[in-house]
Amino acid sequence: MLEPLLFITFEELFPRGVEHYLLGGLLIGLGTAIIYVGTGIHAGASTFLESTLSYGSKLSRFQQPRFIASRDWRVVFVLGIVAGAAAYAIVAGEFYWLTGVDPWRLFLGGILVGVGTRLGKGCTSGHGVCGVSSGSGVSILNVLIFMAVAIVVAHLLVAAGLGVSA
Repeated sequence: MLEPLLFITFEELFPRGVEHYLLGGLLIGLGTAIIYVGTGIHAGASTFLESTLSYGSKLSRFQQPRFIASRDWRVVFVLGIVAGAAAYAIVAGEFYWLTGVDPWRLFLGGILVGVGTRLGKGCTSGHGVCGVSSGSGVSILNVLIFMAVAIVVAHLLVAAGLGVSA
């Protein structure tokens, strides 16, 4: 099963090149650094929903001081992510998004990722980009765990015939 992966060339892995990945990574790093320098807070997106719900919900879960104190910049942060993607689509002329994944799988996967980010106290942006780069042991452990689990689950789904082939 792993044997064919050993013979994949760089060009097959990245048929459109790596430049846009490098530029995207630099922009993500710059953005998270600006947020950290300006606020002292790691720029994680997983707290967005909870902090946004603090605007309307009276539940104590959503009225925690940390959500109320950070909700304004978190809304702006996520709107900036959406605006950045829209600006790229306009400039690059790429107004489509294609996937071979069934909508129910995307929905279920989104729910599982959402629950997992709350249980893990953060997501790929908080732990992966900000936590790992700052040397946080908790973040490094979280990233190792969720990457290992994702790789194992992906391989199990493909082996069971439920995965999406490239």
